[in-house]
Amino acid sequence: MNETGTGAAPQKGTVTQRAIEQIKAMIAEGLLEPGGRLPTERDLAAQLGISRSSMREAIRALTVMGVLEARHGSGIYVTQLQAGDLLETFGVVADLSRGPRLVELLEVRRILESTATALAAARITPERLAAVETHLAAMNATDDPDEILAHDLAFHREIAAAAGNETMAAILEGLSSRTFRARVWRGYQEEGAFARTRREHAAIHRALVARDPEAARAAAAAHVGEVEEWLRDRLTR
Repeated sequence: MNETGTGAAPQKGTVTQRAIEQIKAMIAEGLLEPGGRLPTERDLAAQLGISRSSMREAIRALTVMGVLEARHGSGIYVTQLQAGDLLETFGVVADLSRGPRLVELLEVRRILESTATALAAARITPERLAAVETHLAAMNATDDPDEILAHDLAFHREIAAAAGNETMAAILEGLSSRTFRARVWRGYQEEGAFARTRREHAAIHRALVARDPEAARAAAAAHVGEVEEWLRDRLTR
């Protein structure tokens, strides 16, 4: 019989979920600090009034989420709760999505990428702008899809970092699936579309140089929008 006394197996998941929410609440309320050690599994289970097996499942789930980490021989700790660690699952979703779901993710990316690029236009440092220029030049100097892919990722990563919002940058990092981008670049190569996308990257760069947030927003939205249209077209063939 489980902890609810009903004997129904699905209730165990409910108890585990409640334990997950209670631990998250303890972190949010400051009872457990980032980098701090959790009480022992036995003590925490007793404190929350659940079995050790349900507590173990809750800890395992929170570890997968990036909220907790197990240190061999030392115990379970709250992570530093960095946005990048907590949002890693976005990357899995982007890598595994296909068809219409991928188009939906691109719509989300278009909204965030345009906002991040507008913020970057107002905030980018000369050093980061130079890095953006380096990756743009490298993209323009090759027709190798793998090399273009690497510099394309770095180009957009620098811009997202320049926006000064770590959470937005982490979400964009997750949405920027390397697997999907590789398919896009190879598709562009087949269709002879490199020139167009190079123009789009150049337009983003010009807006950053001009420190023009609205031009940057429009250029980024147009760039991701072109990828959306490319994908929609391929889905209807």
